[in-house]
Amino acid sequence: MHSNQRVGIFIDVQNVYHSAKHLHKSHVNFNQLIKTLTADRFLVRSLAYVVKSDHLPQPEGGARSEGLFFEALKKAGIELRLKDLQVYPDGSKKADWDVGMAVDAVRLANTLDVIILVTGDGDFIPLVHYLKWGLGKQVELAAFPKTCSGKLREVADKFIDLETLPRILLRIRKKQTRKKNT
Repeated sequence: MHSNQRVGIFIDVQNVYHSAKHLHKSHVNFNQLIKTLTADRFLVRSLAYVVKSDHLPQPEGGARSEGLFFEALKKAGIELRLKDLQVYPDGSKKADWDVGMAVDAVRLANTLDVIILVTGDGDFIPLVHYLKWGLGKQVELAAFPKTCSGKLREVADKFIDLETLPRILLRIRKKQTRKKNT
């Protein structure tokens, strides 16, 4: 790591959001995440891949909270890539940005020295191989160890354990219920 490295950060929001929520009962402080991952290097772009839905990812409060969540990402200097949740006739749902995230990483690679993938999804292994061996880029991976593909960790140049980064996790506050006057 050195200060003249140009960095791009690509965040698989569903992966990281749900890992933080289920493993730690926390939300990710995306503002702090960007600062910590960038360190003293030059951030060229940070992109977050999110699915618009009443169900994904949001704190309590429905669609209004989803909008607030998206605004918080934008305020952290993160560009959003939005996609609608796909609902199939059989009722199954799909929320997947893997191809879009991979295409953006390849498309922007010529302007970057370091590509940071924030995901634990093993589907990104071919992308990491291509960025490293095909384009000669340094690839860093930031994820929660318990929900990260072991093979993905092996192929990345550097693994950043999100659990060990200070001020990355924000505890979820339990909804306070009002006592009814009887």
